[in-house]
Amino acid sequence: MHKELLIRHDRCLGCRSCELACAAAHSKAGNLIKAMLAGERLLGRIFVSQVRDKKVPLNCRHCEDAPCIDACITGAMHRDSSGVVTNDGGSGKCTGCWMCVMVCPYGVIHSDLMERKAVKCDRACLNDGGVPACVSACPTGALLFAHPGELSDEKRKEFISQLTD
Repeated sequence: MHKELLIRHDRCLGCRSCELACAAAHSKAGNLIKAMLAGERLLGRIFVSQVRDKKVPLNCRHCEDAPCIDACITGAMHRDSSGVVTNDGGSGKCTGCWMCVMVCPYGVIHSDLMERKAVKCDRACLNDGGVPACVSACPTGALLFAHPGELSDEKRKEFISQLTD
């Protein structure tokens, strides 16, 4: 099983550090300040939204049965050998038809109108330790890159700890 970007919603402050780190990691400069000084247009692939009093960071879930892959008429949206759903060209070139945008149940694929292509989390931002830029940038540990069972184990231990205190 592959590692996934997991979210601890109760820890998110809505600071958007993950959005900035993601955009910087995907910039040509690879650095926020250098990218801004170069006049690059920064595009993040994670979105922090507020729903009532909760802040929710959300990105592509790389669904097992990804509707964006099925909807892509050119085959540009595909799953790579590591299990990541990506739009890097694949077997076809993204034409900007936005079918993937329309079918994504999480609303995390957005349209880059200038480049006429769909943009989404591609996990191309992993650091030397194999951790995504958004996870590294999160000051509260709201984002975790791990196997889903690890988060379940953590939550179970927290629950038992509260129960026994």
